[in-house]
Amino acid sequence: MNVVPVTLEGRHVRLEPLSHAHDTGLSAVGLHEELWRWIAIPVRTPEEMSAYIETALGEQARGVSLPFALIEKSGGRAIGSTRYGNIDRTHHRVEIGWTWVAPEWQRTGVNTEAKYLLLKHAFETLGCIRVELKTDELNERSRAAILRIGGREEGTLRNHMITASGRIRHSVYYSILNSEWPDVKSRLQARMLP
Repeated sequence: MNVVPVTLEGRHVRLEPLSHAHDTGLSAVGLHEELWRWIAIPVRTPEEMSAYIETALGEQARGVSLPFALIEKSGGRAIGSTRYGNIDRTHHRVEIGWTWVAPEWQRTGVNTEAKYLLLKHAFETLGCIRVELKTDELNERSRAAILRIGGREEGTLRNHMITASGRIRHSVYYSILNSEWPDVKSRLQARMLP
């Protein structure tokens, strides 16, 4: 599995390798408190956004993550971020997560297209046999979205994380297998039709 920085392009969104060049654009749209409600370490200031990007780039340098900036194609603006994480080259699996989309672009299909691009690359280019997704047990919206894109719930990791507020988070895990990808792909393509 050769996981290297790559640009993935759809009709409405482009996923490009995350860099500090995205600091200002992501800070302009991504400091809303609600965006970080379910994230263990919230981002509230431009300095915290820069640190968030630095952490992602550090994980990329160690080979465990591949972070992307979400770029709205029509305006060329950074509108969010996502990544492959927990990359396991031996067992041909990645996790898709750490995803946030600025409020103005939520419920526009951008996130669905981004997930489609990541899944397609994972299964058809990287040769993954499994893609994982997880979310906070209390995040009903995210849980419904993962099911909508074809994820299958596998179980809950109890007391999985301590959030910035001190709350103990249980994380619900989902997966999509390579054998399920053709059906998932067809459903996603149908959802993305104009």
